[in-house]
Amino acid sequence: MFICSEVDLLLRLLYFLYLPDLLNYPHPMRQRSPARKLVTETQLYMSAQRALMRRAHSIHEMKQHLERRAENKDLVPAIIARLRELNYLDDAKYALNYAAQHVKIRRQGRFRIARELRARGVPDRYIDDAITQVFAETDEPALVRARLKRRMALLNRKSGAQGAPLDQKKIASLYRNLLSAGFSADTIRAELKRITSGDLPDVDQTSEDGA
Repeated sequence: MFICSEVDLLLRLLYFLYLPDLLNYPHPMRQRSPARKLVTETQLYMSAQRALMRRAHSIHEMKQHLERRAENKDLVPAIIARLRELNYLDDAKYALNYAAQHVKIRRQGRFRIARELRARGVPDRYIDDAITQVFAETDEPALVRARLKRRMALLNRKSGAQGAPLDQKKIASLYRNLLSAGFSADTIRAELKRITSGDLPDVDQTSEDGA
């Protein structure tokens, strides 16, 4: 083992000393072989079960997953129907759990959550119900304040000026960050006014509603 290590070290030294131009050549990268296509309903069903063990899926996400794996895509509807019958797929429940977790853990606003759920193919009726239910029990301004506190601490660390007054550039940055997190312009401005003199920069007030 020791001799091999010495030989390997010598080869590396020669490589860098005498063949520097090789460093500029593209090296072929080992590519991952494509996943084997699944043939039977049983194989597809087991693949769906493994996917659900990793994380929850919307019906649309599961359909995409199975169609990527299936040799015969005509088998997919039967698998989806079985998963729905067993309540392993339920877009209403998925939307509700997704909204609750993203409010609690990520402190996201309603517009960001709605946009992400739409991207996962969840129908609007389930999104609207989930958002209404979750935010009826959520203090949205408190979420904004929590994000503001964390963001301001980050800005202070970057600038090295702890407790320094917020200039217009920083206020605009905070505003855009909160808007991107899915909060309404009115809620953001109300909370920003609490920590400023009340003068806010002229920034885009377009919310993520319907984005």
